[in-house]
Order: sequence, then C-alpha cells, then structure tokens
Amino acid sequence: MSILEGSFSSLHSKLHSKELSVTDLVDASFKRISAVDDKVKAFLTLNEENARAYAKQLDEALDTEKTRGLLFGLPVGVKDNIVTKGLRTTCASKLLANFEPMHNATVIEKFKEAEPVIIGKLNMDEFAMGSSNENSGFFQTRNPWNTDYVPGGSSGGSAASVAAGEVLFSLGSDTGGSIRQPASYCGVVGLKPTYGRVSRFGLVAFASSLDQIGPLTRSVEDNAYVLQVLAGHDKMDSTSANVEVPDYLSALTGDVKDLKIAVPKEYLAEGVNEDVKNRILEALKVLEGLGATWEEVSLPHSKYAVATYYLLASSEASANLARFDGVRYGVRSDNAENLIEMYKQSRSEGFGAEVKRRIMLGTYALSSGYYDAYYKKAQQVRTLIKKDFDDVLEKYDVIVGPTAPTTAFKIGEKVDDPLTMYANDILTIPVNLAGVPAISVPCGFSNGLPVGLQIIGKHFDESTVYRVAHAYEQATDHHKAKPEL
Repeated sequence: MSILEGSFSSLHSKLHSKELSVTDLVDASFKRISAVDDKVKAFLTLNEENARAYAKQLDEALDTEKTRGLLFGLPVGVKDNIVTKGLRTTCASKLLANFEPMHNATVIEKFKEAEPVIIGKLNMDEFAMGSSNENSGFFQTRNPWNTDYVPGGSSGGSAASVAAGEVLFSLGSDTGGSIRQPASYCGVVGLKPTYGRVSRFGLVAFASSLDQIGPLTRSVEDNAYVLQVLAGHDKMDSTSANVEVPDYLSALTGDVKDLKIAVPKEYLAEGVNEDVKNRILEALKVLEGLGATWEEVSLPHSKYAVATYYLLASSEASANLARFDGVRYGVRSDNAENLIEMYKQSRSEGFGAEVKRRIMLGTYALSSGYYDAYYKKAQQVRTLIKKDFDDVLEKYDVIVGPTAPTTAFKIGEKVDDPLTMYANDILTIPVNLAGVPAISVPCGFSNGLPVGLQIIGKHFDESTVYRVAHAYEQATDHHKAKPEL
C-alpha cells in the first residue's frame, strides 16, 4: 500500500510520531507522477524544486513547539486557474502559456498557515469552459479508471490526479458542475461550497456569479479538513460572505436518523442512464437503513437550467475575458501591424474554439436589442430556479440525486456536438444557479466506471451535506475502490 493512500488524520499522527516525514510524502507523490502521469496527463506544471525545499523546511519545523497546520505536509495539486505567485498559471490556454502571477489567490495564502505542499498545477478545460477536459489548450487528461475515457471537466486534472493517487487532495473550481461532475466520473469526493463561502480572489474568473473553489479528496472526512481551511470571509472578494465557519469535522457523526431527504423526479427522469438511476436508488435504500426518510419532489424550473446557465455564464465570460488582449500579460501576436490588429490576432491565436464560442454567445446576449430578451430573461428564470430550491429545502434537510446522467464517455465521442456536451451538466448546473452547496460521493459502478451520488444542502449548511455524505460513505465501500493504472 502506498503511503499516499492514508487518511489525513492517520498521516498526521505518523508525521508527528516521526514514523513518516513530509519529504517521504512528497517523494512518494513525485514518484507516482513519474510512474503514471504519462498515461493520465493530469499535471500541466510541476513545482518539484520548491516542493522538496518546503518539505525539508516542514520536517525541520516539526521539532519546534508550534502547533502545525491542519493540512501539514500533505501533497496537493492546484487547478491551473487559481493564481500561484511565481508558479506558471495558464488556465490551460495558449494565451497564458507564459504567465507567472505576481500574487497568490486567497486560498493559496490560506495554505501558508495550513502547510500543505503544492506539487504542481493541474490540467483543465481552457478557462474552465468544458465538461470533459477535451478543451485544454495543451493536451487531454484521461480517466484513471479507463484511459480511453474522459475524466470530466473542467476540473478533470484535479479529479484524475486524486483518483490516480498522485496527490492526496486537489483544488478545483465549479461554475456549473466542474468539481462534482469530474469527481463523479473519477470516483472521488468533490464539494462545491455555497457561493460566497470560499474566497474567489485569485481565481481567474469565468462567470463571477457562479464560480466557487472547492476540494477534491478520497474521503468525506478529508474533504471536510480542506474546507475548514478554505472557508471564511475575505475582504479582497466583494462576493465573500461574512458568515461564521462551523467545525465541519464535528458534523461527521454518522447519524442521519429522522433526516428528511427530497429526491427530485426531474433528476431520475428520461435521459438518466438506467444503471446510474439504479445506483442512486440503492444509495437511498442505504440511507433509509440508517434511519433517514425520502420523498419524491419536483424542481419544476430545472428544465430551463441549461439554457439559463449558458446565457448567463457566457455573458459573464464575454465581459471577464475582455481583459485578455495581449497587452499586459500573456502571449502577444507577432503578426499585427497596429493596435486593433494586435488585439484581434492575440485573441484569435490564443483562445480555443470553445472559449470563442462562449464569448460570441455572451457578447450577442449582452448586445443592444437582445439584452432584455436573453440576459435579463435568463436572470428572471434563475430567480425561479433558486426559489424551487428554497421551497424544497424549507421542508427537507437535503436533496439527493445523481451527479451526472451517465458515467464518463469516450474521448472524442461528443467533442463535435456542443449541445449534447452542454446537456451533460443538466443535474449540476441548477445548484450553481441557486448558489447552494453540493457534494458528489462515489456510489458504485456501471460497466467498470464510477457513478456519483449528489447531495445538495441549504445555503451555508455544508455541515449537513457532510453529515449525510459521511454516513453513506461509512455504510459502503465504494470510496475504497482504486483504479489499476
């Protein structure tokens, strides 16, 4: 058994008893990357020299009296749209191929106190736009369970690196399911916190009213450790909520007796694979056996979620990506004869097809004469979708359903059909539009590929989401399964 397969709590006790060193963990991480990353292709940039130096520093620090950080010595991978000072941050785009940030994102600053070791930056769909990792400007990340299949997206590298045992945990970002869907496809645990729970400062913006940073781990307990570090108010982010952060680990009681679960009929309707549906019904039986009760409910406006999301997200992307113009940072076209040509050519050469598609869609929706018909209407529908969630969560503790309608699909299978690809996020997108927290946990397999169970909670009630996820996880063995690379 690899030392990277231990839980955070067991590794911490080994580190403090000197049975293990941080250097051992970091060595094991780079050794594993060297052995399997040519197959998985999760990493865009490795931070080997700095990681080894920091590991040595942490080993020496163990002899001091100071209490160590909550993630002390644990190897972590960071999605490449979270800025890291002095460490290349590309958003998997050729436009930012040479970009080294001058500052850290708030979540990376929080790591200074928590003391994990950053192993490197992880591949993703370019500017977080995609559901399969096929839109990376550099190369395709592959699913560790079967390398002919996609790992999901946009946080495909984040999910694959954890599933493949290259790092103990990773950070991803979730705009319409980009943590939960790859977590489902790769058989790991992925949480999208409540909007505003984790600072977005230093996350390269895709859609500012939807984006959230969150953790991907192998277990629910490990996930709670990471959120404990990431959560909290940040004056650098105007959308950060000044809400008290509870002790997430104390929520992991295993007790869900008398808990009321809502199961939306839309989440088990036509379009959801039969095997996936059966795994969810089996998971509900497990939760029933633990003392919870469930009832079918309706989220009537969820059928409009995909159209609403792609109008709003593309509109915000169109505004956010205007700053990438070849002037201040990133790659600049060498072929331009004047300033306007330089803008056009830098963006034409730097952005990939999916990013261009969304910029065009968003610019159209925001343009004069169409703003009220599209963008404003989408905002009104978003309010109705949020109200559906509020109404159901007033009567129930959590909402449960599949994370994705199918398991992972083959590389190249849907790449030329953007509408089918967009529909792939149909079960995760409503959660972002409503701003509520949701987690994906492994709940079995279909044809050798993992299936994810999605648990959705009330605003800022990640504790209940974790409690249900942990109780289910403890009653099953799905999270213990590992791919054989």
